[in-house]
Amino acid sequence: MIQLHDIRKSFGSLQVLKGIDLSINQGEIVSIVGPSGAGKTTLLQIIGTLDRADSGLVLFGGVDVSHYNEKQLSAFRNEHIGFVFQFHQLLPEFSAVENVMMPALIKGDSMADARRRAMEMLDFLGLTDRATHKPAELSGGEKQRVAVARSLVNRPQVILADEPSGSLDTQNKAELHQLFFDLRRDLGQTFIIVTHDESLAATTDRTIHLCDGMVV
Repeated sequence: MIQLHDIRKSFGSLQVLKGIDLSINQGEIVSIVGPSGAGKTTLLQIIGTLDRADSGLVLFGGVDVSHYNEKQLSAFRNEHIGFVFQFHQLLPEFSAVENVMMPALIKGDSMADARRRAMEMLDFLGLTDRATHKPAELSGGEKQRVAVARSLVNRPQVILADEPSGSLDTQNKAELHQLFFDLRRDLGQTFIIVTHDESLAATTDRTIHLCDGMVV
């Protein structure tokens, strides 16, 4: 489904990624682990088309998106990729359902369709009764589940998660990890997860170890 060929990335004189070759299959749950500074987040951002590699190819379903312009990349991300971050990044002035609606509205869906699909996702994640609550009224675990619902609202093929449980307590962390497997089972999403959490990495289908910008 996703193929990376000889991905290289530098920031000034610092070479962060040094020729990454990687394939991710449809429906896989893959973790990316490694020490700080290994290039994990940079790699995830390149996979998610949030950043561009200096050289190399990024293929989705055999299609090279490396040379898309910014407008094409934005449309591609919105339709095919969902993002979950360590800190949920919900907009504080909007309710849970309004936050979940955002990607659908950006895509150009009507307000009614966006709200309907957002409520479907919140219901799927057991958050129907929290739909009208703003982020300040939600627990840490609830905020992250709303963020997951937002990542799913356009039914993307792949979810990219950057330290998704890093800000959660033990119980909410375990629930979030299980949620990823439930979503894969029920919706068929592919998950690529950057994590320092060894318990999460140990449960994924495959663990990719990065060190000094290379897969080891």
